[in-house]
Amino acid sequence: MIGRLNHVAIAVPDLDAAASLYRDTLGAKVGAPQDEPDHGVTVIFIELPNTKIELLYPLGENSPIQGFLDKNPSGGIHHICYEVDDILAARDHLQATGARVLGSGEPKIGAHGKPVLFLHPKDFTGTLVELEQV
Repeated sequence: MIGRLNHVAIAVPDLDAAASLYRDTLGAKVGAPQDEPDHGVTVIFIELPNTKIELLYPLGENSPIQGFLDKNPSGGIHHICYEVDDILAARDHLQATGARVLGSGEPKIGAHGKPVLFLHPKDFTGTLVELEQV
């Protein structure tokens, strides 16, 4: 059901410093900041030859990323994202096997302009999983 790894998301306490680290120290191609108000984050994508890194920074007072940073002040890996061909079929299969889909269970549009869902970390060895339809 899952396809390739789309990205690894890292919550960061300082978006500019993190972008500089990847661009200036590691020599990666770093995109521009992009506000995602529906998800309460500002993101920057770092392009790698085989996948992407997504830097996450809180956007607004109710950002879920702020809660993560409160518990992890230095930041850290927040979630991993896998591609799926059909997000509704994937959701239905997962729910039928007992996996919990976060939120209403209906896909939202993610930072790439494609439908996404998040799966409960307790169902996936402590890892928050995002699915993105390709």
